[in-house]
Amino acid sequence: MSDPISVERRGRIAIWSIARPDRMNSLSRDTILALGKLARDISRDPDVRCIIVTGQGTKSFCAGADLKERQGMSENDIRVQVDLYRSELGALDRCSKPVVAAINGVALGGGLELALMCDLRIAAEHALLGLPETSLGIIPGAGGTQRLPRVVGEARAKEMILLARRLTATEALLWGLVNRVTPAGIDVVDDAISWLEPIANGAPLAQAAALEAIDRSYDATLELGLELEKVSYDKVLVSDDRREALAAFAEKRKPAFRGV
Repeated sequence: MSDPISVERRGRIAIWSIARPDRMNSLSRDTILALGKLARDISRDPDVRCIIVTGQGTKSFCAGADLKERQGMSENDIRVQVDLYRSELGALDRCSKPVVAAINGVALGGGLELALMCDLRIAAEHALLGLPETSLGIIPGAGGTQRLPRVVGEARAKEMILLARRLTATEALLWGLVNRVTPAGIDVVDDAISWLEPIANGAPLAQAAALEAIDRSYDATLELGLELEKVSYDKVLVSDDRREALAAFAEKRKPAFRGV
């Protein structure tokens, strides 16, 4: 069986492409496990500053669960599979490096939930995004009911989920569901790489600390959030990267960050 994830490196950016275009890049068990392993292993690679998650082809980022695989599953098997979404794909959410979804086509159900686990989202102009589960007699089970309201707000999340509404890339940008739309005729991964240049050449310790401060304090009180921010700030205060930034400013050059 071929590897469900194609792995590429462009400079300091790792690109993980779901390599199942014949199945609309749907999430089989092997695909979920492969993404989880990649997410855990990448934390030990200091040369990677950012990760792009995408799908092969131009039709689908990820169409969600592999329904063909699901046909042979019992109800308990499906419960186990949903738990894998949380444990394995959740490793992307917990990754200390910025993770970006390059949405090259439809992102439906678990596919949009995968994109919501990423820190940033960029969508091709022809992309469609939605959580259609209620129209199939279920609900989003891989974090969609929790992460979507945190991104677009409660009212819009309920509209998307209860009406099984699909958004165009332009609508998703207006709603704040994606950060950027790639114009037609431009490859979304190429566009993402150009857009992410400040991250690829930035200070990785500072980026990791910023992500930690934002993620850990999202649901906390302001007072607790400020204390958590202080802990994260102290990590970068003693770094060589901070001293390098000051030296570069004084010498009127670009800083060369090393992640230490």
